Amino acid sequence: MPLLKRIPPGLWTALVWFTMAVWPIVEYVVMPPRQEYSLDYPRDGLDPLGAKALLVLAFLLVLAGSALLRRRTLTAYALVVAGTVVSTMAWRQDEIPPMQFLGVDVALGYVAAVRSRRGSLAAAAGTLGVLAAYFVLQSLRGGGSGIAAEPFMALTVVIAWLVGNSVHQARAHTEELHAQTAARAVVAERLRIAREMHDTVAHSIGIIALQAGAAARVVETQPGRAREAMLIVEKTGRETLTGLRRMLGALREADREQAGRGHKQESSPLRPAAGLADVERLSATTTAAGVRVEVRWLGERRPLPADVDLAAFRIIQESVTNAVRHAGSDSCRVCVDYREDELVIEISDRGKGGAGMDTGYGLVGMRERVALLHGDFTAGPRPEGGFAVTARLPVPTGAETEEKTGAR
Repeated sequence: MPLLKRIPPGLWTALVWFTMAVWPIVEYVVMPPRQEYSLDYPRDGLDPLGAKALLVLAFLLVLAGSALLRRRTLTAYALVVAGTVVSTMAWRQDEIPPMQFLGVDVALGYVAAVRSRRGSLAAAAGTLGVLAAYFVLQSLRGGGSGIAAEPFMALTVVIAWLVGNSVHQARAHTEELHAQTAARAVVAERLRIAREMHDTVAHSIGIIALQAGAAARVVETQPGRAREAMLIVEKTGRETLTGLRRMLGALREADREQAGRGHKQESSPLRPAAGLADVERLSATTTAAGVRVEVRWLGERRPLPADVDLAAFRIIQESVTNAVRHAGSDSCRVCVDYREDELVIEISDRGKGGAGMDTGYGLVGMRERVALLHGDFTAGPRPEGGFAVTARLPVPTGAETEEKTGAR
C-alpha cells in the first residue's frame, strides 16, 4: 500500500488510459486477423492519415494532462477528457468506449479529492455534458443498437466524484483535527511555562528577600558584605525581569477559553530554578535507567539568564525523554556549546530515526520555548540514522541586558 500511494495520480491516469487505448490497437490491428471482428475497432479504422493524426493527438493530450494533473488540476483534467473525445473521433465511433473512460474517472477522482467542491462539481458537470452530447447525437442519427453506454458511464462519473469528495472531506477533517491539536498544545505549553515562571519568580524573590535582609542587618557593621548582597539582589532582579518581559507577551496570547474546555494538564510539581546545572544529574539518572547519556560541554561555561538556562534544561530533558521512550536507542549524546552570543544545544541518538518520535506536545513545546526566546529550533531524522534536536538560544551580554532592562 505505501508503494501504491507514492505513485503520482497523473501516472495512474496515464497507465489506465493508455492501457485501454493501446489494447484495441494490439488486439484488432497488430495481431494477425482472426474470425472475431470488432465494429468499434475495425482493422482498417486507422488506415486514413487523418485517423492516425487524431489518435496521435489524443495520446499527446492525455499525456500532457497526466503530467499537469498535480499543478494545473482542472486544465489537466480537461485535456484528459479532450484526448478521450479525440480518440473516439479517430476510430469514428458513435460513443466513447466505456473501458477507455476509466482513465477519465481516475482523473476526476483526484480532482474531487484535491480541489474545492465547486471546482470538482464543475469538472463532473462538464464530463456529464460531454456524455449527454454523445447520447443526443447518437439518438438523432439513429445509430447504435442495444443499450447505450452513456448512462453507465455517467454513473461511473458520479461514483468517481463521490469517492474523491469523500477523500477531500476526510483530509479536511484530519487537517482541522491537527490544527486543533497544535493549538491546544501551544496553549498547554504556555500554561506550563507560566507555572514554571511562577516557580522561578518565587525562587528569585526568595533570594532577593534573604539577601536584602542580610544586607540590612550588616549595612553598618560590614558594608562590604552588604554591598555584595545588594549586587546579588540587583543581578537576580534583572534576570527575573528579563525573563518576565520575554514570556509575558506570549502568555497573554493564550486562548483561555480553549484551555478551559476540559483540556486537563498534568499537575506534576516543577522544580524551581532548574537549569543546565541539573544536566549531569539528569544524565546520571537516565544512565542508571539503562540509556547511556553522554554530555559534552564546549566553550567557557558561565552563568546564563534564568529563562535561557531553564529553557535549555527543559529542551535537553524533553529530548532525552523522547530518546528513551520512542527512539529505541541504548545511548544518547548531549552537546552544550557556550558561544559568545548564543547557546547551542544538540541532542542526538542512533535510534529509529524519528519513526516513533513524539508527535504531540514534546516537539511543539520545545519549539515554543525557543520561539519565545527568539532562537532557532530544528528537529528531524539524521542522514546517518537516528534523530537530532538542535536549539540555538540567544544569550544577551551584560551590557545589553542592562540596556534592555533600563530602557523600560
